[in-house]
Amino acid sequence: MALVDLLDAFASNEPVPGGGSAAALAGALGASLLIMVAGLPKTRTGAPEEAADLAEASARLRPLRDSLLELVDDDSRAYAAVLDARRLPKATDAERDRRRAAIEAAMHGATRVPLETMRFCQQALRGALVVARHGNPNAATDAGAAVELLVAALRSAAMNVDVNVKSVSDGSFAERVAAERAELASEGEADAARARARLATA
Repeated sequence: MALVDLLDAFASNEPVPGGGSAAALAGALGASLLIMVAGLPKTRTGAPEEAADLAEASARLRPLRDSLLELVDDDSRAYAAVLDARRLPKATDAERDRRRAAIEAAMHGATRVPLETMRFCQQALRGALVVARHGNPNAATDAGAAVELLVAALRSAAMNVDVNVKSVSDGSFAERVAAERAELASEGEADAARARARLATA
C-alpha cells in the first residue's frame, strides 16, 4: 500500500486500521530510524568496538522492525475478529454460548496483539541504548526521534491492552497480561530515559 493510501485508510471511518495498528507502525518507524543510525559509517568516536556493537544492535533491530510491521495488519485482523464474533446470532441458548466463546477467544487475540507490540517496542528501546551510546552524534536527532516514536508506540499499545483485557473473563489470563504489561512499560520507559540522557550529551 502506498503511504498516502495507508494514511487515507487510517483517516477513514472504517473500524480498521485503528490505534493499535498505528502503534505498531510508529514502532516500526522508530526501529527503522535506529537501524539507519546504527548503519552509518561514522560512530561516536570511531572506535572499532563501537561499529561492532552497532552492527549487532542493527541485526537485532531488523527483525523487531519486521515484526512490528506485521503487527500493523495483525491488529486490524484481531479487531475484525472481535466484530465478527459480536455479530454472531444469539437467538438461542446454544447460539449465545457459541457467541460468548467466540467473543472471549477474539478478545484474547485482541489483547495479545498490542502486548506483542509492547514487547517488540521494549526490545527496540533496549537497542536504542546502544545506538545512543555509540551512534554518530550528527544523527542524534534521528535516534531521538526513534526513541520518541517507540515510546509513543509502547504507550499506545498499552492503552489497547488495558481496554481489551477488561473484556476478557479469564482471570488468570488477565492477571498475566497485566503483570507483563506493567513490566514492559516500566522497562521501556526506563531505557528511553537512559537513551535520552545519552543523546543529550551528543
